[in-house]
Amino acid sequence: MTTTTASHTVLAPGEGLRLQSGPGRDLIFKATGEDTGGAFDYFIVEVAPKGGPPLHVHHSQEETIQVLKGRFKVRIGDELFYLEEGGFAYLPSEIPHAFLNLTDQEGEIVVVYTPGGGHKFYEELGPATRNGTPDRAVVAALFEKHDMSLLGPPLSAD
Repeated sequence: MTTTTASHTVLAPGEGLRLQSGPGRDLIFKATGEDTGGAFDYFIVEVAPKGGPPLHVHHSQEETIQVLKGRFKVRIGDELFYLEEGGFAYLPSEIPHAFLNLTDQEGEIVVVYTPGGGHKFYEELGPATRNGTPDRAVVAALFEKHDMSLLGPPLSAD
C-alpha cells in the first residue's frame, strides 16, 4: 500500500524504512528528511525491555517522543520524568537526554526530529552496534559525525 509522491506519503501499518539502533531497538521511519525536504523525520522506535539509548545531546535537532506502548523513564538535562502510554516529551537541542523502557515487554514510542535527516545516523549506527558490545569510540565518532555527542551510559531502572 505504500504511496509516495513529491507531496505526500501513505503507508500501511508496519511499512516504512526499517533501520536498527543497537540490540533490541528497531526503527520504522514513516517519513525521513529526504521525504520532507529536510523539514523533519517521523519514526516509530521499538524499544527492548529495559532498553534505551545512552545519554546524548543533539546539537542542531529538536526531538519529541510520545509513548505508544510501555512506561518510560526520561532524563532531560538533570531532571527525570516518567511517561505512561500517551505521555509526551519535548527534548530541545543542546539539552542532554536519554530514555529507558521500564517494562519487561517491548515498548514503542513515536519520535520526531526537526530538521530531518536522522535516518542517515541510524543507517551507520545499526551495523556498528547490532552485534555484541559496540566499540564506544566508534559509536562516539558516529554521534559527532551527525552533530550529536555521546555523553554517558544508558539510564538505569533504579
